[in-house]
Amino acid sequence: MINAGIIGASGYTGGELMRLLLNHSEVNIVAATSRKLAGEAVTDTHRHLKGFLDLGFQNLTPEEIKSACDVVFVAVPHGTAMDIVPELLDDDVKVIDLSADYRLKTAAFEEAYAMEHRDPRDAVYGLVELHPEVAEQNFIANPGCYPTGATLAAAPLAKAGVISSVIFDSKSGITGAGINPSPVSHYPNMAENVQAYKLTTHRHVAEFVQELNRLDNSLTNISFTPHVVPSIRGILTTAHVFTKEKMDVDGVRKLYEDMYRDKPFVRVLDGSPSLGGVRGSNFCDIGFEVDERNNRIVVVSAIDNLVKGASGQAIQNMNMMCGFDETKGLWSAAAAP
Repeated sequence: MINAGIIGASGYTGGELMRLLLNHSEVNIVAATSRKLAGEAVTDTHRHLKGFLDLGFQNLTPEEIKSACDVVFVAVPHGTAMDIVPELLDDDVKVIDLSADYRLKTAAFEEAYAMEHRDPRDAVYGLVELHPEVAEQNFIANPGCYPTGATLAAAPLAKAGVISSVIFDSKSGITGAGINPSPVSHYPNMAENVQAYKLTTHRHVAEFVQELNRLDNSLTNISFTPHVVPSIRGILTTAHVFTKEKMDVDGVRKLYEDMYRDKPFVRVLDGSPSLGGVRGSNFCDIGFEVDERNNRIVVVSAIDNLVKGASGQAIQNMNMMCGFDETKGLWSAAAAP
């Protein structure tokens, strides 16, 4: 058994980490931190965990949480993790950062987030399907939710070197905006509505570029527009992939099946995936259709933004880092309908 702690456990991501870890037979949750809620029961905030977890929020220093834990999940806002992670890292604890602070090279981070990086260090990008070296690491940068679904949607075509350009159009549930209310997530503004935002400037584009360029360093024409939809969970991404040559259905399917054959959480479907097919699960469902007339492949991916897009993926990384089966604690069907 290993002991796990969560720094910044009061948000949706922290609550989801605890929900999933409670089903993991090799993990004890021993610490959940929140400066604001210190002294309160975790279940006063995460009421869905009542009866499953007897733990209070604490205001612990990194040294205190490190001394109690084998694995620490850092679930704090970007710009904050870089002040915490350096105090956690040593050979005795594994650290998984769910913020954006270590996903990008330093220069790319500073450009995308318009701030100085106070702890410039490299971390392996924790998209297990593309980074098997996760298993050898003590420190992982957990990917963003949008880049997870989008990168997995386009990766087989990028690896084959056939993409001339790609346009990602993503629709996200409201939980992607975090637990604190905002004008975007306010019910009267969101119900029966769809809102596009940051039409050409979303910071996650830097992650798309970084990961797809690893597969094809000539691919630079990558565009992304996100939307918020009146759904609680999930991200549905439509990737319009324009190819350098005509491709047929059988050829495209072979690329996807070859790349994801041994990847348990990626399912290549016949037809288009849906949010209902992945809700509450760690799966990324992918479907596609070939538009031969326009040298275009329309690839659709669906993930739960709180699971495969955040907490589930972090546990998948933990499993690899700790030598557990990759699916341990995560192998469950979606909550459909």
